[in-house]
Amino acid sequence: MPLIPGLEVVRSAIDGYGVIAKRPFAADELIAEVDGVAWNAQEDLNDRYSLKITEEILFDMVDQTRWINHSCDPNAGVEVGLGSDGQPWARIVALRNIRVGEEIAYDYAFPIELAEPCHCGSANCRGLIVEVAEE
Repeated sequence: MPLIPGLEVVRSAIDGYGVIAKRPFAADELIAEVDGVAWNAQEDLNDRYSLKITEEILFDMVDQTRWINHSCDPNAGVEVGLGSDGQPWARIVALRNIRVGEEIAYDYAFPIELAEPCHCGSANCRGLIVEVAEE
């Protein structure tokens, strides 16, 4: 698997391993196209590093992006979809300017039944990795 330019996997203050920026990224800039393997959500597989594309399709991240941690105050976001060929795709995009050495993080937004304790350390930490309730 080729390395993604501008990213480095390191030990993280948030949790285990994380990904830092090796170059600056501007707001709305593409950080990475995610390389992954599609699988059916009904299969009995470990989905720890998978993105939900649809209710039926998950996308197992197989490159450095799998090490991007959650934050309740993220600097990146994930865009997902299905191509015209029906194949899933995903990409990581900067939500704001990201400095060299800054850990890249996005909001995992787990459904309440999958919520886990959060250790992101942000001032806005919700205490759980869970999607924000709509008001």
